[in-house]
Amino acid sequence: MSPRDISLVLLICFAWAGNFLTSAIALQEIPPFLFTALRFAALGAVLVFWTKRPPPGQWPRLISVCLCIGVAHFGLSFVALKMSGDLSSPAIVVQSYIPMTAILAWVVLGERFAWRTGLAIAVSFAGVLVLGLDPSVLGNWMAVLLMLAAALFLAIGTVLMKGLKGLDTFSMQGWTSIIAIFPLLAISAAIEPGGFATLPSASWVAWACVVYAALVSSLLGHGLYYVLMQRYPVAQVTPWLLLTPVIAVGLGIAFWGDRPGPRLFIGGAMVLGGVLGVALRALRKARTMPLARDI
Repeated sequence: MSPRDISLVLLICFAWAGNFLTSAIALQEIPPFLFTALRFAALGAVLVFWTKRPPPGQWPRLISVCLCIGVAHFGLSFVALKMSGDLSSPAIVVQSYIPMTAILAWVVLGERFAWRTGLAIAVSFAGVLVLGLDPSVLGNWMAVLLMLAAALFLAIGTVLMKGLKGLDTFSMQGWTSIIAIFPLLAISAAIEPGGFATLPSASWVAWACVVYAALVSSLLGHGLYYVLMQRYPVAQVTPWLLLTPVIAVGLGIAFWGDRPGPRLFIGGAMVLGGVLGVALRALRKARTMPLARDI
C-alpha cells in the first residue's frame, strides 16, 4: 500500500475503535436497540438521496442482508457491549466473524480452505475460550455469547452479500438504515420498556455519540473502506484492520477503566492471530489465482 492509503486504513481503524468507546458512553443513557435505531435514522437521513434502487430480483437477498447486519448484528453487538462492562473483550470477540465467514463460505458457497486455514480458525475460537476465562470477562459470559452471536449474523450477512450486484457501499448503508430502523424500533418497544422515555433527558454527549456512530464510524469508516476495496484485494486490507481491536483495548484501558488480565491478552492474541492467519491465507489465494485450488 502507498503511505496515503496506509493513513486511510489507520483512520478507519481509529474511527471504528472509537465507536466502541462512544457507543459504551451512549449506552449508559440510551437502551441498545433504540441506540441502534437512532444510529441508522441519522445515517439514513444523510444517505437517503444517494441510495440507489437494487437491480430486479435482488430485494429478497438485500432485505436478508440488512436484517442480519443492521438488526441482528448491530443490535446484539450493542447489547453485548452494554452487558460486558469493558471494551476489550467485545472488540476482540467480534473479530470472530472473519473465521466464521470462511466456514460459512465453505458450507454454503463451496469455497475450500486447506488445513492451515482450518488451524487458524481453530486457534481463533480457542482464543475466545481462553479470553472468557479472564476474571474481567468470566462474570459476563452472556456478553461474550451475545457478541459471538452478533459476529455470526455479520458472517451470514457477509456471505449473503456476495450475491448482491449493482449496489455501492453508500446504497448498502442507506438500505440497511431504511430496512433496519423499523424492526429495531419495534424490538426496542417490546423489550426495552421506558426506552423512548429516556430520550428527552439524554445528554448532549449521548446524542453526540449517536452522531459519531452514524457519521464517523459508518459513513466515514465504511466509505473509506469501500475506496480501499476498489484499489486492493479484500485480503490485503483485512490484516491492517486488526489494529481496530488493539486500539479499542487501548481506549478501554485509558478512558473506560479496563484492567484486562493475562488470559484476556493471551486469548486476544490467539483470536487475532487466528484471524490474521485466515486473512493471510486468503491473500495468498488472491495472489495465486487462478492456479490455487484452496487457501
